Amino acid sequence: MKAIVVTDQDAGLAGMKLVELPEPPAAINDVIVQVYAGSITGDELSWPSTWTDRADRDRTPSIPGHEMAGVVTVLGYGTTGLSVGQRVFGLQDWYRNGSLAEYVSIEARNLAPLPDDIDFNDGSALVMPGLTAWQGLFLHGRLQSGQRVLVHGAAGIVGSMAVQLAREAGAYVIGTGRAAHREAALRFGANEFVDLDNDTLEDIDQVDLVFDVLGGDIAMRSLGVIRAGGTFVTVAGPIEAQPAGVLTIDFVVEADRAQLSEIARRFREGRLRANISNIVTLDDAVAEYNSTNRVKGKTIVRVRP
Repeated sequence: MKAIVVTDQDAGLAGMKLVELPEPPAAINDVIVQVYAGSITGDELSWPSTWTDRADRDRTPSIPGHEMAGVVTVLGYGTTGLSVGQRVFGLQDWYRNGSLAEYVSIEARNLAPLPDDIDFNDGSALVMPGLTAWQGLFLHGRLQSGQRVLVHGAAGIVGSMAVQLAREAGAYVIGTGRAAHREAALRFGANEFVDLDNDTLEDIDQVDLVFDVLGGDIAMRSLGVIRAGGTFVTVAGPIEAQPAGVLTIDFVVEADRAQLSEIARRFREGRLRANISNIVTLDDAVAEYNSTNRVKGKTIVRVRP
């Protein structure tokens, strides 16, 4: 099969290569998925799990990409809930080879059925942003209708999904970003927008929940606008400050079949949009990921037409 691999952590995206590899076998509880669409997630080439197994042993060459959509071709022993020929989408384990390949071996529990009226590109683009936003807002943030939520990076891949889900859940959404992202954030559903370069974050009225993807100084400043009893949720790593009366949570997104199904349902009903900026073939993906002209939004690798 064709696959993109990385072998050198220091080289990053510049070290990506398109190679030929054997198709993976299906272990116990695994299925083989013929990948139709996949994508790299943010800065995954900087994660230790991209380069080692769970015992910290080198596992290069590694195939990147954890988001995928495709068709089940093989069922491993002990798999349940899926069938050969079924359309699926899901999230690969961090320590396993990923979706920038024609075939991938993945635990069946990490996949959900992909409805026939959602194309593979959209299915792949919904996985990571959808699960991250869902778990940050509802599982960890316990967002309720009528609450006020501050979403950082509101026009970005994850932030735009958080804006849509929060607004659809009945929250009042304040999005942040750079000035050029104002219109996009408002189109995704933000009630108002804070320009982090020119507006004063501390001037906004207090919020019940902050959904953070930025970390650093912006995350620290956000703590001051959370009401007593509110929550700060981030995927950018733990913060040192523990303000009185505010719950702070950092989390790593996990695969969840039921949540993926809910995300797909909302997409089918027109209540969510995927934030896709570009679609490229597997053959062109290496050049695209190394391009200096990449645009903001999700780049989908179309592995199979």
